[in-house]
Amino acid sequence: MLRMPNVDEKAIKELVKDLQRTLLQADVNVELVLQLSKAVEDRSLKANLPPGITRREHVVKVLYEEMTKFVGQDPAKVEVQPGVFRKLMLVGIQGTGKTTSSVKLARFFQKRGLRVGIVGADTYRPGALDQLKQLAATVDIPVYGEPGNKKPEDIAKHGLDHYRKEKTDLVIIDTAGRHRNERDLMDEMKRIASAVKPDEIVLAIDATIGQQAITQARAFHEATPVGSVLLTKMDGSAKGGGALSAVAGTGSKVKFIGTGERVEDLEQFVPTDFVGRLLGMGDLNALLEKVKEAEVQVPEAKVKQFMEGRFTLKDMYDQMENLRKMGPLRKVLQMIPGGVSLPEEQLGVAEEKMKAWRVIIQSMTKKELAEPRLVDSSRSKRIARGAGRPEREVRELVNQYFTMRKMMKQMKRRGPMMKGMPFMKK
Repeated sequence: MLRMPNVDEKAIKELVKDLQRTLLQADVNVELVLQLSKAVEDRSLKANLPPGITRREHVVKVLYEEMTKFVGQDPAKVEVQPGVFRKLMLVGIQGTGKTTSSVKLARFFQKRGLRVGIVGADTYRPGALDQLKQLAATVDIPVYGEPGNKKPEDIAKHGLDHYRKEKTDLVIIDTAGRHRNERDLMDEMKRIASAVKPDEIVLAIDATIGQQAITQARAFHEATPVGSVLLTKMDGSAKGGGALSAVAGTGSKVKFIGTGERVEDLEQFVPTDFVGRLLGMGDLNALLEKVKEAEVQVPEAKVKQFMEGRFTLKDMYDQMENLRKMGPLRKVLQMIPGGVSLPEEQLGVAEEKMKAWRVIIQSMTKKELAEPRLVDSSRSKRIARGAGRPEREVRELVNQYFTMRKMMKQMKRRGPMMKGMPFMKK
């Protein structure tokens, strides 16, 4: 491995420290922060910085990739469909908003055309069933419960039998809130899971819980394997670092987030939005797209052809597109080794010419792009009409093409300076 210059190595280490602080402030588990930061530092030190992006942007992109190993790069699939009887069992710590989340989940699937029912299997909290019924009634979702029965596993089984007869698509079983140290309640949770054999166990985690999340998540996962995580109370100032800890502790994925108190306030989990919030970044998608474009590599054979002056107008157009994606021409010139500066007036003229040439090239045939010598007077007139530009600009473009080919050949004889150009990276 080539050793990175000390200045870059120092910069990366400083950036990683900044990210460590950000993650810790977002309540991500310390152990997990150290694991992530080590992976980010190792990868960033080995990677070459793509042209057109800052060192910080690259490090953030690497961190995002490491974090998505836990939360996934795409929203998790929600495998529920009409006509197929499915059972979800909701578990979690007392006070997470689990009962409200049961109704939110039911409403989420109801809006997608499914017949949904809820089973109230919390026999400990006074008024739990009444609260569930009142909340569910606001969106016309049925709730099954047995007020006098103290055996939640029996209530859950009877509820499933009831909803099967009703041709229900999805049943959500709301269980009593547990504390990880309450062994009797954890054992009860196992009995319910054994009795109903849920298709998925959903763990509700409070977004504000922070460092404790990973311990609690592991305890639940050991009792009854957790299939997914529902993150509650994401409507406040909480960044949800506990969620990252929870999925690390269970190996499951976050599928939903609660974004408010209303039953409508439940959304599918979007990894980029979550990581962006965690890092305090507004539009992480834009940054990732920018880095992705900067990392596009030109095949070595294509670079060699360009360096030797063996390229077509189509190749020249592709390079112009790469330059355009990288931003203003001024910024691109600054990336060239040794730096290149032009007066503001010349920069403005050059950028206007590039805009005009792009339109002209788009109006040319494949044969003309491959062999610009074919562009005679009659072809120039046709191309100019199609592009809505003066004919002199067509001739100017063709002349510039041949000038550029000649310049490339001359530079090849002088040395490999052009290899430092941002749009010629291999």
